[in-house]
Amino acid sequence: MLSPLKNLLTQFFMLDEARSTFDEAHSLQLATAVLLVEVMRADANVTAAERAATVTALRKKFALQDDELARLLAEAKNTAKSANDYFSFTSAMNDEFTQAQKIQVVEDMWQVAYADGQLDANENHLISKIAGLLHVTHGDYIVAKLHAKQAAQQSKIARA
Repeated sequence: MLSPLKNLLTQFFMLDEARSTFDEAHSLQLATAVLLVEVMRADANVTAAERAATVTALRKKFALQDDELARLLAEAKNTAKSANDYFSFTSAMNDEFTQAQKIQVVEDMWQVAYADGQLDANENHLISKIAGLLHVTHGDYIVAKLHAKQAAQQSKIARA
């Protein structure tokens, strides 16, 4: 008599745990996507190259299918428009990401900023601010910037 009830309760709590894990993963994906979208929006022009860099970073980090990626980007754009600050996004990352993962997010942001071939002062300021909120050291911030700049230059050479 108690065994079926125990099985039902176990299934119920396992579903809640699985849903919680899914929600947490989605929150981290959304937080990362919002920050990348904010870098795209930081200057006056959102270019195809910046969009491509954003898609590449998200695909590499989260291994999403095209339809999932499109939904995530649409949600990130809407969320970014109504966001008042970056703390809610960076605090989730600080809780769940390793230091190396946070540095990679900063490097991805730099890659989006450099994708159009020019670095805007607003992009520079935004990435600096977010790196601080992610507790990325200044040295790691600079290394991420240099890696992204070098990758952008190599990409430009490859296209020429």
